[in-house]
Amino acid sequence: MLMFSMTGYGSSKKDSTRFGVFVEIKSVNHRFSEINIRMPRQLMKIDDKIKKVINKFINRGRVEVFVTLDGDGLTHKSLHIDWNLLDDYYQFINTLKQKYNFPDDIQLRDILMNEDFLEIVEKEDENEEIYQLVLEAVEEAVQNLKAMREVEGKELFQDLSDQIKHFSQRILYIKELAPLVVEQYQTKLQKRMNDLSDGIIDEARLMTEIGIFAEKADINEEITRLESHVAQFKDTILLQEPIGRKLDFMIQEMNREVNTIGSKANHSKISSYVVDMKTILEKIREQVQNIE
Repeated sequence: MLMFSMTGYGSSKKDSTRFGVFVEIKSVNHRFSEINIRMPRQLMKIDDKIKKVINKFINRGRVEVFVTLDGDGLTHKSLHIDWNLLDDYYQFINTLKQKYNFPDDIQLRDILMNEDFLEIVEKEDENEEIYQLVLEAVEEAVQNLKAMREVEGKELFQDLSDQIKHFSQRILYIKELAPLVVEQYQTKLQKRMNDLSDGIIDEARLMTEIGIFAEKADINEEITRLESHVAQFKDTILLQEPIGRKLDFMIQEMNREVNTIGSKANHSKISSYVVDMKTILEKIREQVQNIE
């Protein structure tokens, strides 16, 4: 048995002499595989590589990845000067001075304080050492995540095994009661016809009515299919592969058969078992929604 939950958490911290990387990965249930990554822009180059690492361990679920970096040399700053604009500015000031006899000269601080043509640009560096450190941290974090998903998967397996056992018991109870449905109907119908006809019974009509009811109330096919679905369910939860979707489909099929039994079998005890079975199936369905 190797069942995995889709819910889990894993983290990893990796350090080099210059950098530090911290990765957190969280996952919840989802119909498909969906990976969302939040990280510094300089790591966008390895976005696909990060997803490939995660896909080696996770087949299904919504995965949230958070990557943070710290250390020296992650970015560098440079001075950007718009020389054309600065030339225009200088010519403009000189023109004003000549035209209007302004006595003041242009001061260096006048230029340094003007952000229109002086800008400090911060650029995030590409760094193979950081990339490798991030990928190592992601792999360790996703392995920790998978370990947690496996632990929860074992609990899910035990719960599903118990629930399907209770469900199987109800099938056996109904199977034992199924032949009594027609017998009870025959007894009630015979008594009703006796009461209405002063003891004179039309045997042919009686047998016709019983036959019609027996055909309508026959639940043997539904019971057989339910037993088959249960056997498949028990085999499936032992598979060494993602099984969540298969189990979800089986639950839908079992629920359909149970509803049919409830509508066909005119018997109070069977109706009670049908209610129990639908309750059990709903519990199983909720658990199956979280299985990979």
